Amino acid sequence: MEEIKQVIIFTDGACSGNPGPGGYGIVLVYKDNRRELSGGVQDTTNNRMEILAAIKGLSVLKEKCKVTICSDSRYLVWCYINNLTLENLFYIIL
Repeated sequence: MEEIKQVIIFTDGACSGNPGPGGYGIVLVYKDNRRELSGGVQDTTNNRMEILAAIKGLSVLKEKCKVTICSDSRYLVWCYINNLTLENLFYIIL
């Protein structure tokens, strides 16, 4: 039986003004491997960037993994606690 990989995803998002130009950063860690990703949007909100960081981090995984997401976003944590799926959040932030 193959062991499921354990990945940690560190996320952050921000914007200048709300709305305004914004961006996100992601660090994925698996054992000794590390991958950094980032991106931005011209007209966005802080919450949208926080959620987008989590979505982008999860979207680059190539196989089923046990994932821990580390975020300073109260909104992202609230969405998780209230069982909103990232698929639902994707449509909310568009």
